[in-house]
Amino acid sequence: MTERLKTVFGHLQLPKRTDGLINPNNVSGVSTPFRFTVDNNKLTQQQRQFYEENGFLVIKKLVSPEKLKVYGERFASICRREISVPGMTVMRDIAIKDAEFVPGEQAVTKFQDFQNDDVLFSYCALPEVVEYVECFTGPDVMAMHTMLINKPPDSGKMTSRHPMHQDLHYFPFRPADRIVCSWTAMQKINRENGCLVVVPGTHKGELLVHEYPKWEGGVNKMYHGIQNYDPSQPRDHLEMEAGDTVFFHPLLIHGSGANRSKGFRKSISCHYASGIAHYVDVQGTEQETIANEVVELVKKKLGRDVNISFADVWKYKSRPVKGQNLLNST
Repeated sequence: MTERLKTVFGHLQLPKRTDGLINPNNVSGVSTPFRFTVDNNKLTQQQRQFYEENGFLVIKKLVSPEKLKVYGERFASICRREISVPGMTVMRDIAIKDAEFVPGEQAVTKFQDFQNDDVLFSYCALPEVVEYVECFTGPDVMAMHTMLINKPPDSGKMTSRHPMHQDLHYFPFRPADRIVCSWTAMQKINRENGCLVVVPGTHKGELLVHEYPKWEGGVNKMYHGIQNYDPSQPRDHLEMEAGDTVFFHPLLIHGSGANRSKGFRKSISCHYASGIAHYVDVQGTEQETIANEVVELVKKKLGRDVNISFADVWKYKSRPVKGQNLLNST
């Protein structure tokens, strides 16, 4: 464990939060060294400096075991088809044949877009999570992308790993510095079962070109990775206990290793953006390929004659958490 991780792991006595935010694109109305966090007194100076330097911050035991149990039970109920969630995407690993919950069916490896399920969405609105989210987005908070990941045991061909990537690749909204992911371990997560791997400091760089990795055994849909990624870059493996939560910047290069254990590895996450952010046109940019892929999938479901844009898809996926929602007002 590196010294960086030691500084963020552990219980911290934190000062009371305020909502002071003058300039939503930076941090305050006065000159400060902080770019990636806002002035609201929730984070300690040490925590702010760590996130500013590294692009991620781990908070120990942020989400209680009781709440994690609720999300786990809801996941199981949906897998058993006892509950149907409108608009949610259920993903299955290309290499999995045996189900965890439903005998004879492929195992569910991920829920995406569970914003219409109030039980799972309650994670995104947890006060203990949102008060940290506000440190990065400011007081106007939108939940933009929701996931519950059920990483399966590896098939032997490393298909359970997730390539190194930047989340901003998928997002047509800005500014990037007012976007943050909250990612919570639902169980003990370590290198054996495929913990997150991050490259500290890469949030200060640019959005890189992504593509599908050319892996034996294939790769799951939408699992794009950085083109010509340099694996020699220094990395941190985020081993976490149940309830531990990492907050990270959308330009931070990260991925996850293969699940070499015999069990499934679960986490729940939400990407948030400032409610006063804005959409951008990604045509002609590195993001055009993923934008076209997403729109094509939506048209397969809704019909070829549907007139829908990449931004429209994200407006549908998102749900307000608190404050203003100017992002989706037009």
